[in-house]
Amino acid sequence: MTNIDPARYGPWAVITGGSEGVGRAMALRLAHTGIHLLLVARRAGPLEDTAAECRALGVRVRTLATDLSSPDAAAAVQAAVSDIEVGLLVHNAGANTHSADFLDGDLAAFQQVIDLNITTPLALISGFGAAMRDRGRGGIVLVGSLAGYLGSRRHTVYGGVKAFGRIFAESLWLELREYGVDVLELVLGVTRTPAMERVGLDFDIPGMPVSEPDEVAAEGLAALGQGPVHIVAAHEKLAIRRGDPDRAAAVLGADRMMRRLIGAVEERDR
Repeated sequence: MTNIDPARYGPWAVITGGSEGVGRAMALRLAHTGIHLLLVARRAGPLEDTAAECRALGVRVRTLATDLSSPDAAAAVQAAVSDIEVGLLVHNAGANTHSADFLDGDLAAFQQVIDLNITTPLALISGFGAAMRDRGRGGIVLVGSLAGYLGSRRHTVYGGVKAFGRIFAESLWLELREYGVDVLELVLGVTRTPAMERVGLDFDIPGMPVSEPDEVAAEGLAALGQGPVHIVAAHEKLAIRRGDPDRAAAVLGADRMMRRLIGAVEERDR
């Protein structure tokens, strides 16, 4: 089901945002290989549902229901696996928890976006990555977004943290590759996750590529060890367009698509 080697990336993996969507899909694929799991997410119900699915495949599963934007989140995650060896860290939690025009938004809420996407994952990587380097094996997957490729309305902070994540992953890949630790930034485009469905995004815009969580998980795990960044195949052309050196054209073009994508959400919120 996946090419992940438990001898290299096991015996345990930690997956944040592991209750549904891409995190759930990765958990199931890793469970099929025999890697045990710590699943971390905010809501206990969906977390336990996914844990039960993975246990049915024969692996041990621990769960931790916590808000990953809180100051003590990273310490709580590390404490939950302090007695076992973690060979793979997948930081999948990283939503835009405060979608607002910057001047109309709340600074404290924007700080939570920063903590979820930067502060907590850096603390987790510092802890788990040091042990992986000492052992000479392991893997770190950071789930990113095409939102980090250009500016976007209501994504001023979110786009910024996702851009940071990609550059950080590339740099970390350079630092750790000689120690046998693989680092990957898995860049997602629009993906049909339960969270996005709850928000009310319009997935049926003509010409807009939409990925499914399981295909994203399959691509990401297959790409681990192949380089610092993997863009989900369905969205590669979009990433190229977002790299247009004419930044005004790139940003305005993406904004037109984004307005269509979130139009139903804005109409509902009025």
